[in-house]
Amino acid sequence: MEKVLSQGEIDALFRAARGDATANEEAGAGTLVESWDLHQAGLLGKEQLHSVSQLHESFARNLTSAIGGYLRDTFEVALVAVEQLAYRDFLARFSDTTYYSTFRLPPNQASGVLQMDLSLAFPIVDLLLGGQGQMPPTTREVTDIEESVLEGICQGICSELQVVWQPLGLQVEFERRQPVSQMLRIMPPQEKTLALTFEVTMTDSKGMLNIAFPSVVSSALMRRLRAELVYQRARGPAVSQESIGKRLLDSVAEMELATPAIPVRLMELLTMQPGAVLPLRRHIEEPAMLRMRGHDCWLARPVGSRNRRAAQLLQYLPQPEAEE
Repeated sequence: MEKVLSQGEIDALFRAARGDATANEEAGAGTLVESWDLHQAGLLGKEQLHSVSQLHESFARNLTSAIGGYLRDTFEVALVAVEQLAYRDFLARFSDTTYYSTFRLPPNQASGVLQMDLSLAFPIVDLLLGGQGQMPPTTREVTDIEESVLEGICQGICSELQVVWQPLGLQVEFERRQPVSQMLRIMPPQEKTLALTFEVTMTDSKGMLNIAFPSVVSSALMRRLRAELVYQRARGPAVSQESIGKRLLDSVAEMELATPAIPVRLMELLTMQPGAVLPLRRHIEEPAMLRMRGHDCWLARPVGSRNRRAAQLLQYLPQPEAEE
C-alpha cells in the first residue's frame, strides 16, 4: 500500500534536504540568551562590596570609640550589611515609630538618611540626661527635648562618617530630624540607594542603625574607591618585590681578593724593611680567593682591566647552608 505523507512530514524532508542553516546554527551554537533586567544595572560587584565594607568597618570601629566615650557606656557598633535597594524598599523596613534624620552631602547637593531604632534612641537620651540607659515603659514618639539631645549623637555619627569619607573627597553635614511623613520627599521612591546596616549593642539594649545615600553619591564613592583600589594594587607584594630587587641591584657589596692564610716566620716579620720582598711560599699560578662577608665565594686571579685592578673569576665555590 502506498504511504501518503502529511504536510508536516513533507516540510521536514525539504528542510533536511536543504540543510536549513538556521536550524543548524540554533542546534550547534549553544548560545545562552538571557533577558536583561534593568534593575540589575549598576549593581556592585564583589570587589566593590568588599571595598565598601572595609571602609565602613573602619567607620564602625571609630564610632564605637567616639560615641562610647561620649556616653561613657558600652556602645559597640558592627557592620552587618551593605546593600543596594530602592529608596521605597529601604523605608519599608521600618515602622512608623522610629527616629529619622537627614544629612547633606556636598558638593553633590544630595541628602542622605540616618535611621535609628528607638531601642537605641531612648537609652541614649536617658544616659545623657543622667539616667541608667533605660527604655520608657511604653512606645511613643521622640519629644522635642529628646530630639535636641539626639542631635548631638547624630552630629557625632556624621563627623565619624566624614572622617572615613574625606580622603575620598566626600563631605557629610548633619541637617535635622525628619518626621515620618516627610521621608518620601527626601528622595524619589525608585531612587537606587546604597544602604549600610549596623548593629549597635549597649549595656542593657540593642538596636539597628541604618544609613542610606542616593546613587549620585554612591557612584562618586565607587569611582574614588576604584581609583584607590588601582593605586593599592600598584603597591602590591609583587610590585614591591620588583622595586626592592631593582634597588638591590644598585646597591654596593664589599668584596676582597686575597690569598688563603699563609704562615710566616716571626723572624721574617721582624726583619722587614721598605723595599724588602716577603716570600709567601705559594706558587704564582695558584689562584686567590674572592671573598664576600668573610666567605670564600670564587677562585679568582688578579688581573688588569683598563688601567684598573680586577679579578678574573675561575671557579664558583659552593657555600655551606646557613645556620638557622
